[in-house]
Amino acid sequence: MATIGNHLLAALPARDRKRLLTLAMAIPLDLSAVLVRAGENPGYIYFPTSGFVSLVSTSEGNPSLEVGMVGTEGMVGAQVVLGIVEAPVQALVQGMGSALRIPIQTFRAELDSCKVLKQVMDRYVHVLNSQLTTSLTCVRFHQVAPRLARWLLMSHDRAHSDRFSVTQEFLAYMLGARRSGISEAATLLQRDGLISYKRGEMKVLDRPRLEAASCSCYLADLQCYAQTFGSVSARIRRTITP
Repeated sequence: MATIGNHLLAALPARDRKRLLTLAMAIPLDLSAVLVRAGENPGYIYFPTSGFVSLVSTSEGNPSLEVGMVGTEGMVGAQVVLGIVEAPVQALVQGMGSALRIPIQTFRAELDSCKVLKQVMDRYVHVLNSQLTTSLTCVRFHQVAPRLARWLLMSHDRAHSDRFSVTQEFLAYMLGARRSGISEAATLLQRDGLISYKRGEMKVLDRPRLEAASCSCYLADLQCYAQTFGSVSARIRRTITP
């Protein structure tokens, strides 16, 4: 699995996986790059092999809000599995890395011809929908500090490092909160020794306590993935790769 880098692709039988890989092109995921904007008809779907992408809901006249995150456990462009091309959300690279890119028309043809591929992707759509629902519930009912802890854990899982770059302004944008609220929550987590934050660099210092400080939504996401994919997701905690 380490040589493949993406859990969904690793879940496919060797023959089907090999065929799909021959249709894919490896590309870099550059920090802050927009892979697709909401309402666009993108030409490609993406399977991250490192790094991670934020799924951001946008509404004219209102602040944007992160509603999901995709790393090596998933794909960008899951609406294609449902026969829909138009992107419902913006896909923004939050952690630099790499991905395998496949033209949408090519991928749709593979979905039609490969039953196992369609089954795996259907399961992922279920997981992604669950994550979107959890994120919206989290914004509505949970306080900023536990939500920030959850976001940090999700990023930590996908960053392949204890350190990652992020500003308070960006966190406010992602979490749909005031910058002052983010600053207060980050200060609290730093005071308690869970993280360190300086000049836009975040470092996770105490993972177990950060999990304890998070709201229940973080664990709910992990459990949904595990229940849906079974052994494929046995190691999704932390980097979501072995």
